[in-house]
Amino acid sequence: DSIEDIEDVSLFDADSDISRRSKKSKIRHPVASFFHLFFRVSAIVVYLLCELLTSSFIACMVTIILLLSCDFWAVKNVTGRLMVGLRWWNQVDDDGKSHWVFEARKVSPQGSKTSSEAESRIFWLGLITCPMIWVIFAFSALFSFKVKWLAVVVMGVVLQGANLYGYVRCKVGSRKNLTSMATSYLGRQFLRQ
Repeated sequence: DSIEDIEDVSLFDADSDISRRSKKSKIRHPVASFFHLFFRVSAIVVYLLCELLTSSFIACMVTIILLLSCDFWAVKNVTGRLMVGLRWWNQVDDDGKSHWVFEARKVSPQGSKTSSEAESRIFWLGLITCPMIWVIFAFSALFSFKVKWLAVVVMGVVLQGANLYGYVRCKVGSRKNLTSMATSYLGRQFLRQ
């Protein structure tokens, strides 16, 4: 009898683990997830297809910078909070000193996360991949001597790189120095080998 009870309990626990995994992988904010990737991918697609669609550099530049600006605002103010519970901003105090603030959502007393693993993956994949693509575009524009496109590409690198830096600081913690963390991580990896 006791063996059957143990088997029943283990099967029940396995079922609850499966249901827990399916809840975690569900996208809770589909609109935010869509717009997190929409503006980023649209700016890249417009950059790639711009010369094929129109001969007006100004129209292409304005469209790309508007898409990048919408992406910067949406990621910084909306999708970061909804998808991963992180936000960052800069505030100026009464003395005129600038202070960067990095925040992470506090874990609830039950220990449950309000963001899903799928949303987190979408957020970080989009946040890391797109700036890398803009860096590749920067080298491409530089080496092909397309100086006029270099300004647009630099805007892409700066805007998306700023969001990446801000969210990495939120994730890692505002009090820790990123350089010292990277050095200690590399040191630990070296000692392990």
